Amino acid sequence: MSAEASVGSHAANSAQSTVSQPACLHTDEHRNQGLLGSKYVKLNVGGSLHYTTIQTLSKEDSLLRSMCNGETEVTIDSEGWVVLDRSGRHFELVLNFLRDGSVPLPEDHRELDEVLKEAQYYRVQGLVQHCLSAMQKQKDVFESVCRIPMITSAKEEQRMIATCRKPVVKLQNNRGNNKYSYTSNSDDNLLKNIELFDKLVLRFNGRVLFVKDVLGDEICCWSFYGEGRKIAEVCCTSIVYATEKKQTKVEFPEARIFEETLNILIYENNRGSGPGGLHLLDSRGSGSSLGTGQSEEEGAVGGDRRVRRIHVRRHIMHDERGHGQQTVYKD
Repeated sequence: MSAEASVGSHAANSAQSTVSQPACLHTDEHRNQGLLGSKYVKLNVGGSLHYTTIQTLSKEDSLLRSMCNGETEVTIDSEGWVVLDRSGRHFELVLNFLRDGSVPLPEDHRELDEVLKEAQYYRVQGLVQHCLSAMQKQKDVFESVCRIPMITSAKEEQRMIATCRKPVVKLQNNRGNNKYSYTSNSDDNLLKNIELFDKLVLRFNGRVLFVKDVLGDEICCWSFYGEGRKIAEVCCTSIVYATEKKQTKVEFPEARIFEETLNILIYENNRGSGPGGLHLLDSRGSGSSLGTGQSEEEGAVGGDRRVRRIHVRRHIMHDERGHGQQTVYKD
C-alpha cells in the first residue's frame, strides 16, 4: 500500500471514531466545554423532564452552573437530554427558585427536609437558607404549641417546676375534696377560675408554663413560681358558717390573678435574677392595694425572699350579703 493510501485510510478511521462517540461524555474536549455551546437545556432528572435555559441554571454559584461552564462532567443521552441521577420530585421547585429568587415551600416537615437535601446537593445556597429559615419557624411554632404533661406525684411536679426555665402558674383545682356543701355561687366561680386558666394559657403560651393540679388539699388555689420558687399564692376558697351547716365558698379574684400572672413575667428568661428583679418584686409588697375580699400575708422564705399569700378568711359567720357587697376578713 502506498503512503498516500495509508494516510487517507487513517484519516477516514479517525473521522468515523469521532462521529461514533457520544457528545460531552467520553472526550476531554466535550467534557471541558460543558453546555456552553447551547442556549436551552433539556434535563432528565430521575425520569422527570425539564426544559430550561443556561441563564437560569447559571444564576447561582451552584453545581448546575458548574455543569454549564464545563467544570463538572455531564452525561447526555442519545436524544440530547442531560441525565441527572437524582429524584425529580422537587427539582421543579429548585428551578423556580433559580428563576424567581423565592419559592413557596411545603409545610410538611418531611417534604421540607427533602427539598433541603436537594438544595444542598445542587449547592443552591439561597434555597438552602430559605429551607433552614422555614424549618426554624416550624420549630418555633411547634415549641409554642400547648403541651399538657401528666404528673403522677407531688415530687414529680416539684421537680418539673424547679427545673423549668420559665415562670410557672399553677391552678390547684380539687372539686372532689369538699367535705362541706358549696354556696350558691361557688360552682359558677369554680368554673370561672378554670376558664380564666384556659384563657391565660392561650394568651401567655410559650412564655409561661401552666400547670393544672387536680389533687391536694385545696379546692381552688393559684400558685405563681419564678426561678423554681414560689413567689405568690392566691387562695380562692373560704368556709362559711351558715345557720345550719358549714359551706365552702369559692371566690373569683380575676383581677388579682391576672395581676400576679403579669408580675411573674419578670422571671421570664431569668429577668428576675439579681437586684433589679428583686426590686421589682419588693415594689409589689405590702404597700400595694388589695381588691375587696382579699388579704395579703408575707411569709419568710429563704432570707429576704417572701411569698405573697392572698386569700379570703377561712371562717365567716354568715353569707347573707348581696352581690358586690362581699366582705372577708383575715385569719
